[in-house]
Amino acid sequence: MAPNHISVKNLKLSTYTKMKRAKLMLLIVAFGLFISGVTVWPAIPELKLGNRILSLTGESTGALQQFVSRVIEGLEAVERDYPFLMYGYDWLAFAHICLAILFAGAIKDPVRNKWIVQCGLIMCFLIPFLAAICIPIREIPWFWFCIDFAFAPAAALPLWIALRDINHAEQN
Repeated sequence: MAPNHISVKNLKLSTYTKMKRAKLMLLIVAFGLFISGVTVWPAIPELKLGNRILSLTGESTGALQQFVSRVIEGLEAVERDYPFLMYGYDWLAFAHICLAILFAGAIKDPVRNKWIVQCGLIMCFLIPFLAAICIPIREIPWFWFCIDFAFAPAAALPLWIALRDINHAEQN
């Protein structure tokens, strides 16, 4: 008696399909890094928009909105009084864009560039440690740890899928 449907558990994807999926996962990570990079430059207008959105939700006196308001005030003061410090933001954007290019380059040959995926997973693993160390030093509210930490699984999941598919392709 043959079933009328294919069980997802028994479905075996071909190496070609897995490589396509690995490339898609790398594209997602590269795109996320690129967007993270280019959105560094308009940080103040973006933060102001975020605060307006928080106001619409009725959280006008919430800790998040108060913190974002303080960040806006600080960035405006730095931009006005010490614009050379914003050069650090420029390098932050550049680093994100460079990492995006690195991951985009891995799309061409994921098996050969497996090390990039592995390196990305290590970086994802390290995000919570950096946040846990720097958040108290920089006097950032602890709830911000959750926001920073969210980037780790958001990038680690597609990288893990890509690595699994790449490992499968290596074995076949």
